[in-house]
Amino acid sequence: MNTQDLDKKYVLPTYARADVEFVSGKNATLKDVNGKKYIDFTSGIGVCSVGHANELLNTAITEQISNITHISNLYNIAPQAKAAQKIVETSGYDMQCFFGNSGAEANEGALKIARKWGERDGKIKRYKVITLKQSFHGRTITTVKATGQEAMHNYFGPFPDGFVYADDMNHVESLIDDHTCAVMIELVQGEGGVQPQDKDEVKALAKMLKEKGVLLIVDEVQTGIYRTGEFLASNLYEIEPDIITLAKGLGGGVPIGVVMTNLKGVMGAGDHGSTFGGNYLSSSAACTVIDILNDYKKSGDLEINTLLFNKAVEKIYKKYTNLFTQKVGIGMMCGLRVKDADTLAAIINSARENGVMVLRAGRNTLRFLPPLTITKEEIDEGFKSLDNALSSI
Repeated sequence: MNTQDLDKKYVLPTYARADVEFVSGKNATLKDVNGKKYIDFTSGIGVCSVGHANELLNTAITEQISNITHISNLYNIAPQAKAAQKIVETSGYDMQCFFGNSGAEANEGALKIARKWGERDGKIKRYKVITLKQSFHGRTITTVKATGQEAMHNYFGPFPDGFVYADDMNHVESLIDDHTCAVMIELVQGEGGVQPQDKDEVKALAKMLKEKGVLLIVDEVQTGIYRTGEFLASNLYEIEPDIITLAKGLGGGVPIGVVMTNLKGVMGAGDHGSTFGGNYLSSSAACTVIDILNDYKKSGDLEINTLLFNKAVEKIYKKYTNLFTQKVGIGMMCGLRVKDADTLAAIINSARENGVMVLRAGRNTLRFLPPLTITKEEIDEGFKSLDNALSSI
């Protein structure tokens, strides 16, 4: 049996897979089993932040698995402690970290911290969490319910209580009551259509929540680790959240999730845990990814490539006004609004046939999440292929 037949027979059909099988990659370039080359504007949905087969990351992973891959969290783990230090110091916030394996787990941890904090005085049970409509926070039962998209809730109830959905930032305050413990937002809604929040509205929200004694949780699973140009989108928006979640680009392809919080006295031994979270392999990878991208940021290359990429997106947008209605996003997390869902599907398929990988976001957004280390040559080649694809739509 080939891979496609094995997949159909033995794997649950929860993905609408394209009939492509990749076998190798280098930075933003992939090759499939037939030797066809593709430029990757997806980076595994924002995961391969330092590209495919990054030599520094490969060396760090190889060296670590040659010694210890995993020891439980019942013991000290040196690379985990170092990763936490790098994350906190690079963020500029005075926080501590908990390590898990995914963005959904990070968001679960954030919600547990918020709800335990909400019962701090034992008088009023503060458990409600306000999220935004069109948000996306994960696929577990709790994070699905935290997600403000009604279609995501089909089939999987009953759900945990306590989630309330605001229409937008200005609607949040009216939903706060004595039982509200936190507001959870994405600064750029990824699955919701690569939609950035208004900076002034976010800063006003953060100020209001602090005055009311309600926590601010920022889900940076997709926006974190320089995706928007700064280490965290929270830095870009000039706010200081109480809890921040990370995943995707932090491990460069190795599964990892992190909850950062300034609520240092809330969680104690036994309150939360993870068998695999922050083990030697994943935290070693995270340390290396942070080092690579910190250097990349300091050199100015991240800013240069981000500008080049966005100019290329803008050029495509202006050329194909018959297909696109708006350019959206921030940094290396950008998108183009498409006039209808059928056209979006046609664009993605045509792009793949022409050797460039792109993504869908929501119902009508063409999403770009390239490796942050993508080169000018890869950008040029990828957009040439995309231009060819669009010309046939």
